[in-house]
Amino acid sequence: MTALFKIALRAIMRNKLRSSLTILGIVIGVGAVIVMVSIGQGAKAFVEKQLESLGTNVLIIIPISTTHAAARGTTGTITLTAEDAFAMAKECSAVSYVSPGIRTTTQVVYGNMNWTTGVSGAGPDYQIIRNWPLKDGRFITQQDVNIMAKVCVLGQTVVTNLFGTLDPVDRWVRVNNIPFKVIGVLSAKGQSPTGQDQDDMVLMPYTTVQRKIMGVTHIGYALASSTTAESRFEAIDQITSLLRQRHRLRPDEENDFTVISQVEFASTVMETSHTMTVLLGSIALVSLFVGGIGIMNIMLVSTTERTREIGIRMAVGAKEKDILFQFLIESTVLSSIGGIVGIIFGIFTSKLVSHYGGWPSLLSSPSIAVAFLFSNMVGIFFGYYPARKASRLNPIEALRYE
Repeated sequence: MTALFKIALRAIMRNKLRSSLTILGIVIGVGAVIVMVSIGQGAKAFVEKQLESLGTNVLIIIPISTTHAAARGTTGTITLTAEDAFAMAKECSAVSYVSPGIRTTTQVVYGNMNWTTGVSGAGPDYQIIRNWPLKDGRFITQQDVNIMAKVCVLGQTVVTNLFGTLDPVDRWVRVNNIPFKVIGVLSAKGQSPTGQDQDDMVLMPYTTVQRKIMGVTHIGYALASSTTAESRFEAIDQITSLLRQRHRLRPDEENDFTVISQVEFASTVMETSHTMTVLLGSIALVSLFVGGIGIMNIMLVSTTERTREIGIRMAVGAKEKDILFQFLIESTVLSSIGGIVGIIFGIFTSKLVSHYGGWPSLLSSPSIAVAFLFSNMVGIFFGYYPARKASRLNPIEALRYE
């Protein structure tokens, strides 16, 4: 076997340019597989990180059924109240925390600086549900909610645009010409899976936003957290049953609310990411097959050029399997060299794409191993026919070949 390997290497080195062009398809194929899979894995890890930033076991309760609104072609009537949220926390055993929420967009002013951002009303449990630590100061308390306190907690983007390098805690900002004291600053979370800047927001007690900013009594949504990830379906059922009862909906009436689970959203995103990774990887594998066809073509040419050499080997005692293994090893060595160079090319390209293209990439050892193994399989598969053809040559006719 060692002797056959040396013969294969000598045959490859005899025609360096032709061998290099032959393995080029394998190099591109293996490199493309590694790049595509690393980009897909990087995107998946990036989305997972973003989903973690949304909070743990989060359920979002939105007033008005989406199907109902779509059928009517209207936005309907707001039906969700803070009392509904309190009832969820009290009566739904699978729910651990609930925070009423309401949101609007307005201008926030500090000195001669201003910034248009989202102002969200929240309860004390909001920080726990969203798993959002503070960088400085304190969060909204139940006392703040009860007295409709003029206090706020700022996201990092708002701090940067209004205060620059100043410490905003205990300073005052104006919202709708009403002064609000900054009591805390949220730690940075970055973009959400939908591409929104999560740090571009101002949090206030929801009662303050209701009465002093918007002048309404309803809430825009409620955030809830199930006790465990597994209990989210039970929590959804309990919330649905409770709200239908509280809203006095008949059995034949549609829900006037929608409960959205972040887990289902995450699953959809992950499935999409997985599908794209498989699709891109499959397209890249086509290059490997093209490279395999190139190997078959060159091996057929090689067996024709070396017909007399094959005849001499057979004349001195080489068996059919020896000739078969000789050319199989040669095609496998070609594909293996292409696989190794392709791995180096793929890793280098992944780093370049990540650095200059701004796309997240995550190198996967299994994908590298699979790509290399597949390149060897291509060499064996496409090299078998030329090797078999060479091994079945008639020794006498081979010796006469010019």
